[in-house]
Amino acid sequence: MALYIIGDLQGCFDPLQQLLRQIDYDPAADELWFVGDVVNRGPQSLECLRFVRRLEESGRGRMVLGNHDFHLLAQAVGLTRFRSRKDTLDDILNAPDRDSLIDWLRQQPLYLTHEIHNLAMVHAGIPPQWTHQQARQEAGAVAERLRDADWQTFVREHLFGSEPACWHEGLTSWDRLRYAVNAFCRMRYCDPRGCLEFQCKAAPGNQPKGYAPWFVHPARRNKDRTIFFGHWSTLGAYDGYNVHALDTGCLWGGQLTAWRVEDGTRHTLQCPHTLQPGKHS
Repeated sequence: MALYIIGDLQGCFDPLQQLLRQIDYDPAADELWFVGDVVNRGPQSLECLRFVRRLEESGRGRMVLGNHDFHLLAQAVGLTRFRSRKDTLDDILNAPDRDSLIDWLRQQPLYLTHEIHNLAMVHAGIPPQWTHQQARQEAGAVAERLRDADWQTFVREHLFGSEPACWHEGLTSWDRLRYAVNAFCRMRYCDPRGCLEFQCKAAPGNQPKGYAPWFVHPARRNKDRTIFFGHWSTLGAYDGYNVHALDTGCLWGGQLTAWRVEDGTRHTLQCPHTLQPGKHS
């Protein structure tokens, strides 16, 4: 019995199945956790989403929401201004089980911890000024809104935007929720005050002056629990500061990664070039 945490799929279903065969995955005993961005850009978004849903409903898998998963929710409620030529979501949006898939997806969390292992899983990161208790609280507030009967208003009218970029306890209402989603799903770099930078997607060493990866912040308050995250394909396989980065760029011809928690080992599969190199997200 093993717990595997798997990096961004982004619609790469066939590589996922190959990786599972490579690690001798036992669906009757093993558990799979996914760091978000299950869908989009790759060719098999529908297959990926259905697979993760079946796992979660059987009690053998979990996922957190990533920015591309939110992008799917936005498309589902008719918010088309962010649509891209690179999107591969039409198979989901036109599927006979579309409504049940979207309803299931919006109920997935932003932050997960394990009842046995001292770990947390998010898509992009946790603001350095947050403890794990606060991360759980802020993620829970977003989850409550997404599960509300009027969730579409939140996604359509209040979710998207890069402000506020700086956290303070006085944030309220939509600003507080938007900051939390951006931190959990889009964050890579922050400044010494913990303010977030959303434009730079490059590897460390190429970021704007005054910014550093969120996990190296000297006053980070969430070092007491190992954090697994994805989102940052240009960072690649990184292990340090009690974090493990699992987005190794399968979509871009890199690798798909599964981390086996019990023995702390990485397992990777070389992926084909699904898309031409470009702005990774």
